[in-house]
Amino acid sequence: MSKPMRLPSVSDDQTYFITSGTDGRERYFAYSKYAELFIDTLYHYRKELKFRIHGFVVMPEHFHLLITPQGITIERALQLVKGGYSFRVKKELRRNFDIWQRGFTDRRVRVGEFDGFRIYIDENPVKAGLVKRSEEYAFGSASGRFELDPPPAAYLPQRLKPRTKEAALDGTAKADALP
Repeated sequence: MSKPMRLPSVSDDQTYFITSGTDGRERYFAYSKYAELFIDTLYHYRKELKFRIHGFVVMPEHFHLLITPQGITIERALQLVKGGYSFRVKKELRRNFDIWQRGFTDRRVRVGEFDGFRIYIDENPVKAGLVKRSEEYAFGSASGRFELDPPPAAYLPQRLKPRTKEAALDGTAKADALP
């Protein structure tokens, strides 16, 4: 089966919802040392300013990310994460096996979808029956244990715009003003 051709693009304000799984859907991340190392790898590249992290969850056999690459393509960002993690597993945990399924699924987040993806990520462990509340799951951003980056400006709610040109000029527009 051939892999679809991706046209790489670099945009510092484009956010993506990413999903990728382990090879053979093995439950490697059910072991906390594997899940913690994956999260540490994510935050290593965040610290290097390769991408901003807006949300994530590490499930037993897959992960979901909500990230905005910084000066690199989404393909390069995932190459760093998955390749960097594989390298660290071999070096630090002294394990040598195929960890990842080939490729990943990405979805460019459009205006108005950001919050929906965050909720999906946060609720994934609840839906899978791993915890009763998303805050209880240690390997996700909903736990409150991890610093997250704010969404790019394009995803923030628009401020109410003045309804008249005069109000815009003098700054006296009221949100509830009628025409």
